[in-house]
Amino acid sequence: MSVQDKTAGKRRGQALTGALAGVAVIAVLVAVFIGIQVSGDDEPKNTAAAASQPAQTEPSAPAAEPSAPAAEPSEPAAQTPLDPALKEKPVVKAGKGKVTKLVVKQLIAGKGPKLTAGQTIQANYVGVTYKDGKQFDSSWDRGQPAQFPVGVGQLIEGWDKGLVGVPVGSRVQLDIPAAQAYGENATGGRPAGDLRFVVDVLAAQ
Repeated sequence: MSVQDKTAGKRRGQALTGALAGVAVIAVLVAVFIGIQVSGDDEPKNTAAAASQPAQTEPSAPAAEPSAPAAEPSEPAAQTPLDPALKEKPVVKAGKGKVTKLVVKQLIAGKGPKLTAGQTIQANYVGVTYKDGKQFDSSWDRGQPAQFPVGVGQLIEGWDKGLVGVPVGSRVQLDIPAAQAYGENATGGRPAGDLRFVVDVLAAQ
């Protein structure tokens, strides 16, 4: 083989090697380009998927309870309308004869619900001895109504039995025999014998 043939063969080998190297570079560039495109396509998909899920953040401390309602305060519950006569202290007179049983007489009809045992009522009252009409007690003279539970044994029997069932807003007269009051021989400054009370039931709860 001549020197010229050797030189031509060498050149062909170099050209082939250069071509293969060029193809390899192109292949690498294509692979990188495809990788970038694939990466770019995946990113929006992942973002969209992430957007559809609730954020996984650290739980925050619970909000403090408000100290007062945000809304305007509601109006107070409607009160039973009271007869104007209940603003005046009643005149309570003596009775006649002997009280043999508890008698409840309605002097002013109330328009509210009937009292039930266990309720606490607000009331004005005047108490007199039945035989002579002498006053021994009155919430009017103290300047404010009294409050007490009814029907639970904390009052004299005549009050406990006489007031349960009376509508709020009523004025009632209770004629109470001594046995259901303080007795015939009451002591400690309490009135003895039969008693008469006039009671105004102003409210109950």
